[in-house]
Amino acid sequence: MFDLKTRILVLDDMMTMRKIVIKNLKDLGYTDIQEAADGNLGWDLLEKSTPPVQLIISDWNMPNCSGLDLVKKVRASAIYAKTPFIMLTAEAEATQVKEALVSGVTNYMVKPFQAETLKQKLEQTHKKVTG
Repeated sequence: MFDLKTRILVLDDMMTMRKIVIKNLKDLGYTDIQEAADGNLGWDLLEKSTPPVQLIISDWNMPNCSGLDLVKKVRASAIYAKTPFIMLTAEAEATQVKEALVSGVTNYMVKPFQAETLKQKLEQTHKKVTG
């Protein structure tokens, strides 16, 4: 599992969904959580974040800059190229999952989700990035 002091960025255009994800993360013991309503605001936060964000959990469908657009920016960044990125979305079609994986997401989670599912995805993602 990720260290409980891991700096996490949660992105979703729906404030209610951000609050649900953040509450679940806090219930797991995480304390350093930032949030943004779309990919552009999230990117601004990433650029200003010191120390850098260490885990990104992003919705796919957002105005201005989608989660897919954001993951492409993140993967092209020298600072964030290897940052774990979990795509959170209502889209579960195989073609979209494949597109997200090809674009560089580390893991994929379908909404709605249970707290236990988030915990499992965090554990899977941690294993992927730590080998």
